[in-house]
Amino acid sequence: MDFSYSAKTADYLQRLDTFMREFIEPYESQYQKENFRLNGTPNWREWQVPPRVAELKQMAREQGLWNLFLPDDKLGAGLSTLEYAPLAERMGRSLLAPEIFNCNAPDTGNMEVLYHFGDKSQQRRWLQPLLDGEIRSVFCMTEPDVASSDATNMQTTIVADGDEWVINGRKWWSTGLGHPQAEIAIVMGLTDEDADKHQRHTMILVPLDTPGVNIERMLPALGEYDAPYGHGEVIFDHVRVPKENIIVGPGAGFKIAQGRLGPGRIHHCMRAIGAAERALELFIERGATRIAFGQPLLKLGGNTERLADMRVAIDQARLMTLYAAWQIDNIGALKAIKEISAIKLVAPNVLQQVVDETMQLFGGASMCHDTPLPGLLAVAKSLRIADGPDAVHRATIAKTELKQWQGRRHD
Repeated sequence: MDFSYSAKTADYLQRLDTFMREFIEPYESQYQKENFRLNGTPNWREWQVPPRVAELKQMAREQGLWNLFLPDDKLGAGLSTLEYAPLAERMGRSLLAPEIFNCNAPDTGNMEVLYHFGDKSQQRRWLQPLLDGEIRSVFCMTEPDVASSDATNMQTTIVADGDEWVINGRKWWSTGLGHPQAEIAIVMGLTDEDADKHQRHTMILVPLDTPGVNIERMLPALGEYDAPYGHGEVIFDHVRVPKENIIVGPGAGFKIAQGRLGPGRIHHCMRAIGAAERALELFIERGATRIAFGQPLLKLGGNTERLADMRVAIDQARLMTLYAAWQIDNIGALKAIKEISAIKLVAPNVLQQVVDETMQLFGGASMCHDTPLPGLLAVAKSLRIADGPDAVHRATIAKTELKQWQGRRHD
């Protein structure tokens, strides 16, 4: 197995790095101010996207730095999961960059669903506008009234009625629901409670302007509303959509989810590693230049040892994630479930550790938006919940390990 960059990856990475250094990173501070000025309110109906974002997206598209995540050489960059991973890491150094390259969640996962599982009509109606960056999408899965770490608990119903499906239920933490360009949601719901537990649920396309779709509120994550995206709570009250809006068919929800979540976890984890690299650079810069008690901070309180530990932790997390990406490309996401669970456990924890140590070095400056650290901390903590709690990943790893051990023992 070889983790060295392919020629395509090296080329994209060089161009991506140049674009980020020349256009995105110099704009980040200004973006923070503009975004607060336009969207410093919980009233999501007033949220706007700073105009410069659209300009940067157009520039990125013109330079061929667009839809880099999609393994299709016509609609995207045609990169494998392993080839795309270093690009995701580079984008992870910026909270803004993924959107500029049309590589941000939940759109990437939704586009992968439509690309791999959508029919021609669904792809024409929804996939193409998403690939073109003309609209935004939402993924509605988590529910407030059940333990959503067990996805078989989902209670939102999708019931056939003539030529339509009728949807009833409540979803929350639906990322992107407050975005002014959000037009379509993929909703996961219960279609047959008597079926096998992994064949009870279905994914269906619901336009957000459909009667009965009632967006209740945006939820602040660690005190921030994450405008102009938002994480919303939405009620589906006798929402009717055509039969053709179902994806694959009734009961295929978990099959689709596995196809959606495998590569997506690589994207998340590599972005987390990129964010950790940025935090580590801030740690070193602050530690080497800030003086306290007559010495640089790096020489105080065991900070050099912490630096070494963080360097090792980041490199370990990267190698684990690249290995998981290699497994997905070679044996498929379903067979790489242990490796995927492992990186979901490791990468966000490493990011949180590095950001926390860096915030200690920055002191009061780390608590406000003068640095990217509060945003990076929110990313780390959110990933440890949004991608499933640590305990679930540990359970999956242990279950798989025990099953493999039993197989070896039987042999």
